Amino acid sequence: MRKIFLASFVVMAFGLILTACAPSEPINGTSNSGGKMTDSELENKIKAKFDSDAQLKAADLNISADAEKNEATISGAVPTQALRMKAVNMAKEASSGLILTDKIEVRPRELTRAEYTEENASAEREKARGAGEKLGDSLDDAWIHTKIVAKLIGNSDTPERKINVDVVNNVVTLRGVVDTTEQRAEAERVAKETEGVTRVVNQLKVGAVNKAAR
Repeated sequence: MRKIFLASFVVMAFGLILTACAPSEPINGTSNSGGKMTDSELENKIKAKFDSDAQLKAADLNISADAEKNEATISGAVPTQALRMKAVNMAKEASSGLILTDKIEVRPRELTRAEYTEENASAEREKARGAGEKLGDSLDDAWIHTKIVAKLIGNSDTPERKINVDVVNNVVTLRGVVDTTEQRAEAERVAKETEGVTRVVNQLKVGAVNKAAR
């Protein structure tokens, strides 16, 4: 009986030793070594969260962290608002109480001409009417308008909200008032380099007149 008792005691003691020696997950604000978490370690924790999701991993978001302040900034672009919110929530899971600055932009994936449907065109025509813009009846005109507006929004050198984009029979007319001659020239370049455009009429003026938000 004593031998059985001693054997059980040895097994229990050995188990306690293994448990004590096993590595534990670092608590928030600390690294695996038990010291303060570094900026790169916090960035890697957030990146690991993103890498666990195929869509966020493909988005290649940028992460900048200040571990001492438990702060992080996420920038880049994703195709939907839902994916943007997923990125924000997953980043916050990386460290309890993380102060997150969200600079993620939502940029819908550009549809090819073959993917573009009459439903897409109908929605684009509705948006164009609301912005005081003219669109022809063809799918090409709506598709071109969609592409140019998206490019102007994504281009920091063009004040998209001050520019009207008309598209009729693949001919683009730019109207409105921009701040500089450089912005005027850049908007024209963007339109000319858009697939499907046959001609660009640049009626943009340079001045300081605000246009209602799109």
